[in-house]
Amino acid sequence: MARDYAIETRNLTRRYGRVEAVSALNLKVTRQHITGFLGRNGAGKSTTIRMLLGMTRPSDGSGTVLGRPIDDANESREIRRHVAYVGEDKQLYGYMTVEQQIRFTASFYSDWRPEIAQRLQHQYQLAGGRKVRDLSKGTRGKLALLLALARRPELLILDEPSDGLDPVSIEELLQSLVAAAGEGTAVFFSSHQIAEVEREAERVCMIDHGKLVADLALDEMRQDYRRITLGFATEPPEHDFDIRGIRQIQTSGRQLIIRANHNADAIVERAGNLGAVSVDVAPVTLREVFLETVQEPS
Repeated sequence: MARDYAIETRNLTRRYGRVEAVSALNLKVTRQHITGFLGRNGAGKSTTIRMLLGMTRPSDGSGTVLGRPIDDANESREIRRHVAYVGEDKQLYGYMTVEQQIRFTASFYSDWRPEIAQRLQHQYQLAGGRKVRDLSKGTRGKLALLLALARRPELLILDEPSDGLDPVSIEELLQSLVAAAGEGTAVFFSSHQIAEVEREAERVCMIDHGKLVADLALDEMRQDYRRITLGFATEPPEHDFDIRGIRQIQTSGRQLIIRANHNADAIVERAGNLGAVSVDVAPVTLREVFLETVQEPS
């Protein structure tokens, strides 16, 4: 597998009985970039992450993280030395104080940066003497983020990192992810907050029912993806739009609503030739692309 990727999988699969939580997943995450991982609840995001980190064994397929195979126990331990992970459950030691948790974690990593930990502790308003078990969900999340960001990992994996955070803390989190990527860290994060992903990610992978259903660069999406609304004086000629780039066509009265991932100019030209009386071309959001991609078949 190419070493250009922080994460690469080939037909990665995880079964629980007859249920495939992840099915033949082919995932590529580039180094030194921010990649978002989108999917509905139960789509397979957390199971994928757990396999990447050696916490769950694949049923089939293979994968590498930082060029190391995920299904080799020794290599998996080496992976975790170079990867910082913040899980959805934010697992911490409840009996420790905040300060004890920070010192305990720092002792394991040669890449620990005490000045970053100190700055984030002040920024997140984490009182060193408070017991971890007494912290709110959002505050525990801030502490988990501090423990990850105070390192200089090659790869940062986050599973729903903004869960429980207030808007100010979410803003601080997003800025921290950009800063980490700027220092050469690859960032891979799953989130239900599509606006967060669209704002900071450079690439987005979408998973649905355990399968990869989209892998797109957001710059290309902004440049090429369009929603084209066409009005006709008579019944819309839906079947005359057999053009490359069209992902979906909807009819609403005498209107056609076309979603395309490229070739918008050709679609507009065809509409003119077919007698369209109105044409409206608009960019699409990541939310629209996501909902279109993961919608249940009719």
